[in-house]
Amino acid sequence: AAASDMTESLRFDENGVIMCVCCRYVVDRRWFDQWKEFVETGDQNSTSFPGQIDNAELFEDLDSYHLKDRLVEDEDFVLVPAEAWHKLLAWYGIADDQPPLERKVVDLPSTLKVEVYPIEIFLCLHSNMENVITAKFSRTDSIHSIQRAMCQAFSVPPGSECRLWMKSSDSSCERLRNVHMSVLDACLSSGMTVIMETRNADGTWPSSRPQIMRNSVEEQDSYRGQPGVCGLTNLGNTCFMNSALQCLSNTPPLTEYFLQNSYVDELNFTNPLGMKGEIAEAYADVIKQMWSGRHYSVVPRVFKTKVGHFASQFLGYQQHDSQELLSFLLDGLHEDLNRVKNKEYIELRDADGRQDQEVAEEAWRNHLRRNDSVIVDTFHGLFKSTLVCPECHKVSVTFDPFCYLSVPLPVSKERVMEVFFVSLDPYAKPVQHRVVVPKAGKVSDLCSALSEMTSVPPTQMVVADVFNHRFYKIYNMGESLSAILDRDDIFVYELSVLEEQPEEQVLLALYLRERSHYRDYGSGGGSYGTSLFGHPLLLNVPRSSCSQEALYNLFLQRLARYVRLPDPSEELEEEEEDDEEELYKTQTNGISDDDEQEEVEPAGPSQTDYSCGDATPNRKSDGNTTTEPQAEENHTQPLPDHGDHGENSNGSLSQTEPSCSGDANSADDIDPSEQSGDKQEEACSPSPPANEHPAKRRACHVRRKRLFSIQAVNSNGTTERGMGEGGSAVSFSSQPYVAIDWEPDMKKRFYNENEAEKYVKDPSMEVPQQHMTVQLQQCIELFTTVETLEEENPWYCPVCKKHQLATKKLDLWSLPEVLIIHLKRFSYTKFTREKLDSIVEFPLRDLDFSGFLLRKTLSSEEPPSRYDLIAVSNHYGGLRDGHYTTYAKNKDNGQWYYFDDSKVTYATEDQIVTSAAYVLFYQRQDKIRKPTLPAPNTGPASSTQTSNDTASCKDDEDDAGPSAAASASSITMETE
Repeated sequence: AAASDMTESLRFDENGVIMCVCCRYVVDRRWFDQWKEFVETGDQNSTSFPGQIDNAELFEDLDSYHLKDRLVEDEDFVLVPAEAWHKLLAWYGIADDQPPLERKVVDLPSTLKVEVYPIEIFLCLHSNMENVITAKFSRTDSIHSIQRAMCQAFSVPPGSECRLWMKSSDSSCERLRNVHMSVLDACLSSGMTVIMETRNADGTWPSSRPQIMRNSVEEQDSYRGQPGVCGLTNLGNTCFMNSALQCLSNTPPLTEYFLQNSYVDELNFTNPLGMKGEIAEAYADVIKQMWSGRHYSVVPRVFKTKVGHFASQFLGYQQHDSQELLSFLLDGLHEDLNRVKNKEYIELRDADGRQDQEVAEEAWRNHLRRNDSVIVDTFHGLFKSTLVCPECHKVSVTFDPFCYLSVPLPVSKERVMEVFFVSLDPYAKPVQHRVVVPKAGKVSDLCSALSEMTSVPPTQMVVADVFNHRFYKIYNMGESLSAILDRDDIFVYELSVLEEQPEEQVLLALYLRERSHYRDYGSGGGSYGTSLFGHPLLLNVPRSSCSQEALYNLFLQRLARYVRLPDPSEELEEEEEDDEEELYKTQTNGISDDDEQEEVEPAGPSQTDYSCGDATPNRKSDGNTTTEPQAEENHTQPLPDHGDHGENSNGSLSQTEPSCSGDANSADDIDPSEQSGDKQEEACSPSPPANEHPAKRRACHVRRKRLFSIQAVNSNGTTERGMGEGGSAVSFSSQPYVAIDWEPDMKKRFYNENEAEKYVKDPSMEVPQQHMTVQLQQCIELFTTVETLEEENPWYCPVCKKHQLATKKLDLWSLPEVLIIHLKRFSYTKFTREKLDSIVEFPLRDLDFSGFLLRKTLSSEEPPSRYDLIAVSNHYGGLRDGHYTTYAKNKDNGQWYYFDDSKVTYATEDQIVTSAAYVLFYQRQDKIRKPTLPAPNTGPASSTQTSNDTASCKDDEDDAGPSAAASASSITMETE
């Protein structure tokens, strides 16, 4: 009867096989057969009475009760349902305290199977990997069940944050990230090891890299500070990331969500739009460390790597936008923590005349059906979008969620430019002016504005961008001023008025170069290396006056303020006798000998070639002729232009008299840039007498030695060009550029570098530059102003059946607990790119949005619309580079701090509103929790750091931070 009752309780399939979907118990086949015989005979006194359930034959030994390998069902054992097992156990008991062999029914792909042999794995703690225990788990068990078993087996304190690593036989480790995953899906198999680590008190994990498993927990640093007051190390142009992280770190509801480990149960590992929980976990690690109170500064390297992995635009170490990083991070955290596991398709509906309240509630419900996370709870609001077709006047109303508001700034129609004006007066220093010009103006407008300040006609001006001692660009009058950035060094040159016709004039660009002492044989030509220095010049020159002699005199005149002419005493001191080698050295300095003595008109002593020895008046100097440095005397007065004769003596590109010697070694001492000119005259130069040895000949000459040589170059001031036509020093086929080359010793003696760099400031520079000041409310009003869509972004009208440039208006419907306001300081259009440095006056308390929210029905319960500021992301600099910092209010003590990468200093409320404010974080007043700690003493006595900790606002950046950031009232609290 008992057997019959048990049998009736079982369920069989069509083939008579016992069915159950929970578990089975393993029973020795021989015992089970004997029990069946006993039941079938019905004789209670039969010798077939089975006695206690005995599975001893199934075990390898009775100590470990480990099942023998390769046991076969129905030969060695049978499987009975749980209900049957419990009845058998109640009737007969079990022998020798043997453990019941409960086995789960696992749902394998396309089949159900009893798991006779469960997974047997090794368990240990990261802090003590010598203590290893063995445990068995079903393939259907979750990873979380392994974690619970390990916490119990190793007496891990309750509330400890743990994570597991799976270690295979090849010693590689892999995170068991999804604790809700089954053992089967996690690919755990028998013989593998699961290692548990618990988070350190400072927020770090004992193993930052799973491949390096240390055997002991590192000693914690003794530093104890205010949680959250922690810098972030700059990894190389990562200040944008640090600024965004500091703002989010000081957003109370989000930080408390992570500190309380609420994120662990909401990690979404299956969301195709997410990052498999990796961004959320990496962010959690950073927050835990920053709020542990045990770090001056945290190195967010792992977080940076994760961000670059999932968003390739942030790979490497280029500068980026903190708001763009913030947008990616909020979206990534939302998808990683989305409570909606399977997103359903929802077709959006237009209002079609329905009430706003109805349409808005429907839109928000649809949004939550696909998006439900802490990010939605904290940062998402709803705005109303109204589009009107310009043709059929179709009105389309939709309600769309937002995570932040990007509000425009009022744009001024004028801009202030700072330029240097270079007068024609050679003794006048450049003057720095500040001029107001139309933002959409042209270069001619700049010249007109400058003309009013200098009384120089705009037609006598030319504008150029100077960069690295060369002209980056020479502007035409009709070019747009938008091409000139605020950071550019703009020089405006006054041009002389010439009597020649315009076609007979040339705008000459002049560079200054210094020669190196040695030749640059690596360039292939063996030419002397040169480097640019000083400020270049632009001059208006008649084409007929472009000879070497004329240009030399002109350049001396224009450089008179900082180029000194040698006096006679210096010239007399240099009169000496030189050998042949010295001759060639001085020739490269620009010495020029008279070509034919009899062809030169008699001149004063400075222009006369005195010769001695065997040199005859009608013979050119040969390679043995020496020179007298005394020839510098000719610079005490302007050199006359001798026409053709003068060009023979002074106008050649080489500016030196070529040698007549056939000695091959002599040419080694001549500048290759000069050899082309030398070679042309070499053929007509007579050789020295055969009976006269070059090395023993001596001659003393007083030559005219120039301070510098003139060389035609390209726009970069590097590639040397040939001589122009007709003996001209420049070519007129394109914009001519010339360089004056200085020998180092000549530059040192006659070029006054300090004087050359001097400039004066016009009174306009003394007037404080007034930044345009606007109210934050004005920006929000602009955000809600009607605008016409751009051609690149038309709207498809369902009535007209075509794209239209509709009018669009945005209105705020509901606001989130934490409102992020992005000030659109960077303006990009087809024609202009600029950063707006307007000061936006934003309140630190009581920002009231009631006037911007659309009125709802009286039945709806609206939360208050007043907000207090909690954080600001700042950007200093321009479009090409910049530096990001953060002001933020600590949620625990209510104190404001200034975060500049790894530096953290106290801040006062009057420091926060600046022209650098870029992203604002506001929290709704009804959600603000009162500080739990007293505000710190920010007086000088509380400083624990040296004063030089606040001296620099620049940390591993190529750009300067704010000068106001390190004000005297700031006290350094933490630094790396």
